[in-house]
Amino acid sequence: MEELLFKNWESVWHVGVCAVLAYIILFLFIRISGKRTLAKLTAFDFVVTVTLGSTLSSMILAKVPLVDGSVALALIIAMQYLLAWMARESNTLEKVINSSPTMVFYRGEFLEDAMKKEVLTREEIYAEIRKFRMLDVDQVEAVVMELNGELTVIKKSVGTSHSSLEDIENT
Repeated sequence: MEELLFKNWESVWHVGVCAVLAYIILFLFIRISGKRTLAKLTAFDFVVTVTLGSTLSSMILAKVPLVDGSVALALIIAMQYLLAWMARESNTLEKVINSSPTMVFYRGEFLEDAMKKEVLTREEIYAEIRKFRMLDVDQVEAVVMELNGELTVIKKSVGTSHSSLEDIENT
């Protein structure tokens, strides 16, 4: 029972040093890898985040040596870039890695099949419309569930020549 709270000063020192070094290593890798690693999470990004966190935890708690953990962090970030690049080059792979945006409301009508697929209620859609400070639902062109699970409300506009809804089915 005593070891549950305190083992010895050596293990406390080891965890402290590993935590600082692992934090610095992860910080450097994320700075090198760029904004994609910090983007709002798609399912793909979520997997990367969980694996990075798990690896960092293993490094801090000395379950793996710092060099091994650093290699694992570098490989995870490299795999993220490789898959993102492959998705950019292949429409088929892009659809496998990232889901497609889903229109859940269009020109005054709730798209019930899409809402069922995304497990959304009318109340959630209304709440998102209110977040965009819109009172008149007739002014809403569409509500889209994006790749990262966020809802986007698109206001109607006059004379649109190129719509941001072109890549979404149901338009």
